[in-house]
Amino acid sequence: MAQIDAAVRALARGELVVYPTDTLYGLAARATDRRAVTRLFQAKQRPADSPVSIAVSSLEEIEALARLTNSERAFLRRELPGPVTVLLPPSPGGLQRLAPQVTGVGRSIGVRVPDHPVARELARRAGPITCTSANLHGQPNPTDLDGVRSALGRAVAVYLDGEPAPRGAASRVVDLTAQVPTVLRE
Repeated sequence: MAQIDAAVRALARGELVVYPTDTLYGLAARATDRRAVTRLFQAKQRPADSPVSIAVSSLEEIEALARLTNSERAFLRRELPGPVTVLLPPSPGGLQRLAPQVTGVGRSIGVRVPDHPVARELARRAGPITCTSANLHGQPNPTDLDGVRSALGRAVAVYLDGEPAPRGAASRVVDLTAQVPTVLRE
């Protein structure tokens, strides 16, 4: 728990944290902190017009950030927690709370509830947090913490590890903003 305590304090100061998820290592900034999310984009060398997803610790937390229909709620209950990023229409409260780089032009937010105890505890205590892969934009995803450190170096304040190790594949992405749910990445 001391590692998670240090990560929560770093996020509160606007710093970046690497953490394990059920898919890959994630790069966290507080998703409500515009400057921290800008720092994340700089560290990843990510284009400013490419929104990042967020991680929360429970389905209930999604309710405050997104507008959900009953069928979307049923989908979330079936799929989360798990290796799925769901694109949802942001609620007015979500648009106000989240950094603009998270919602892009306000069309959607990408949300995950990772099936990993470290990721969920970090999101519970500091979240919502960004949930983007811990790599440089366009580069392969490192499969271990040493590879992540090599890619991101001192841009990250805290590197968290924990079991189980990430499985090494990106999450499935499902767009629920249209009439028909669409799988954007398998």
